[in-house]
Amino acid sequence: MRVVFLGTPDFAVASLDAIHNSSHEVVAVVTVPDRQAGRGQKVVYSPVKQYALDHNLPLLQPERLRDPDFLEALQAFRADIFVVVAFRMLPEAVWNMPPHGTFNLHASLLPAYRGAAPINWAIIRGEQLTGVTTFLLNHKIDEGNILLRAETPINPDDNAGTLHDRLAAMGRDLVVRTLDGIADGTLHPTPQQGNPSTAPKIFKDDTRIDFHQPGHRVVDFIRGLSPYPAATLTLRSPDGQDVPFKIFEASFTPAPETIAGTLVCDGKKTLKIAANDGFIHILSLQMSGKRKNHAEEFLCGKKISNWKLIT
Repeated sequence: MRVVFLGTPDFAVASLDAIHNSSHEVVAVVTVPDRQAGRGQKVVYSPVKQYALDHNLPLLQPERLRDPDFLEALQAFRADIFVVVAFRMLPEAVWNMPPHGTFNLHASLLPAYRGAAPINWAIIRGEQLTGVTTFLLNHKIDEGNILLRAETPINPDDNAGTLHDRLAAMGRDLVVRTLDGIADGTLHPTPQQGNPSTAPKIFKDDTRIDFHQPGHRVVDFIRGLSPYPAATLTLRSPDGQDVPFKIFEASFTPAPETIAGTLVCDGKKTLKIAANDGFIHILSLQMSGKRKNHAEEFLCGKKISNWKLIT
């Protein structure tokens, strides 16, 4: 089939590559406009754009998805189907354009974790199973009929980064299987079943660690935000300076009668903060403006035993 692919981040590249190397033809790629980033305001391409350029695929970067010129250009590719992976919400004028419609790859087992951050929230909420789903787009976000699903366990040592990579690899297989099934008429969409849950976009204010929770929930929160955007906390030094930190890895040891938020440091190897039922051992962290460190490396030469957690 003739495919238009719409996507932006690294997660989408695996699926684009799989389609490009399948029996189907990628006739065009749609991604976001270029942006400027960093101190030098250097122009940055999306990973999907970079793939399209590297493989000489026709590329569209519309500012507005309802722009008549964009819609006309999109129509001219005469695609049989559109495939969406980690892109913007599409207007009906786009998703209803091709004869076989448009399907999306979502990084959860729908209807669980509808929304922008399904990988993060599945770990944060302590799920033990997740997966990827292909489904047809309709007027409601992430509520269309299911095409195919694939499952994977969430392991105790998984974080958002490792799970992201595993689901991206699973997704590349699933999108091609979905295209094959639609092409040969063997795939029959079915309505979503079960209790829906949401996975809203995560903002900076959402990353602050709440140590007044059970310890295992704190660790899940850290895992679910690692390595990006990273869970955060702020420590106050004896001179009154507030220092932000990103926390990437932690473990939990139960203990009785802890006072949540109490910082304990032996000055050499161990940095831990009390939750409401034990201690969170900080294993990997980054002080604002510094590089990422293991706790032992970070503590070398530092005296923070009399610092306090800002709650």
